[in-house]
Amino acid sequence: MSRSLLRAQPAAPSAGSGQAPATGSPQAAPAAPPVTEFKPLRRHTGIFTGRGGTIGWLASPAALVVVDTQFPDTAAVCLAGLPGRAGRRLDAVINTHHHYDHTSGNPVFKPATRTIVAQVNVPKLQFAAAEKSGDLDKQVFADTTFAEAWRHDCGDEVVTAQYFGPAHTGGDAVIMFEQANVVHMGDLVFNRLYPYIDRPGGASARGWVKRLDEVHQTFPVDAIYVFGHGNPKFGVTGTRDDLLVMRDLLNAMLDHVQQGIAAGRTKDQITALDNLPGFPDFHVPAPTRLPSILGTVYDELTAKS
Repeated sequence: MSRSLLRAQPAAPSAGSGQAPATGSPQAAPAAPPVTEFKPLRRHTGIFTGRGGTIGWLASPAALVVVDTQFPDTAAVCLAGLPGRAGRRLDAVINTHHHYDHTSGNPVFKPATRTIVAQVNVPKLQFAAAEKSGDLDKQVFADTTFAEAWRHDCGDEVVTAQYFGPAHTGGDAVIMFEQANVVHMGDLVFNRLYPYIDRPGGASARGWVKRLDEVHQTFPVDAIYVFGHGNPKFGVTGTRDDLLVMRDLLNAMLDHVQQGIAAGRTKDQITALDNLPGFPDFHVPAPTRLPSILGTVYDELTAKS
């Protein structure tokens, strides 16, 4: 199996600023075993849902690739049940970004894969978050990194990863299975859920809006889009139009905060909102995490350059 990398370099985790993602530390486990499911999409690709961000997979006669790894318990279920694996070694595991619910299964997959791939900022952000939470001993970091783009030939499939800039974090990659026409968005889309904006981890609400516009313009209209998280009513797969729903929500939050600042309102007054008008699909009973998100947006808009 040939391996082709664009602008790739070895990953070197280093300390930096950051915080643990909102999902908590990897040792936190639910009381009951999580419900897991493999769902085929098309042309040897599919998704796995369990606990944490949606895992994407390619399982063809020629190659095995996994996108994100959730937590150790569900990672083990995914690895054991990956369709057609039959003990074969994986060609690659790709982390869309550094958050625990997307990387805590790395130690499970590491012995069974040739490489773990991520955008160059991801190991540093993962290291910083784990250092802060005291979980460094539980981390496995990407050993292949890229600045802007990565490409891997997998027989009759091509897998690519692209970085467009700061958004949900400072290292979000968009993964595409080109022949299957499936695009994994990681956490760039919370499908009809209020998102988490990890500002200490390099996030930018304004950047996130730009990234969604760029991704919308870059990838095909007829692709299947996979989302890191989703409202159960809407699920974790969708269409390119769902990217614009996420973009419009972020724009509305930015507008709400900016208008409040211009009107001389305090941060507490601006963030005292449980649900955003005009976005009923996102509405949930109070208390919600929207005030915290609006607070993050406020901090971004009022930060001194």
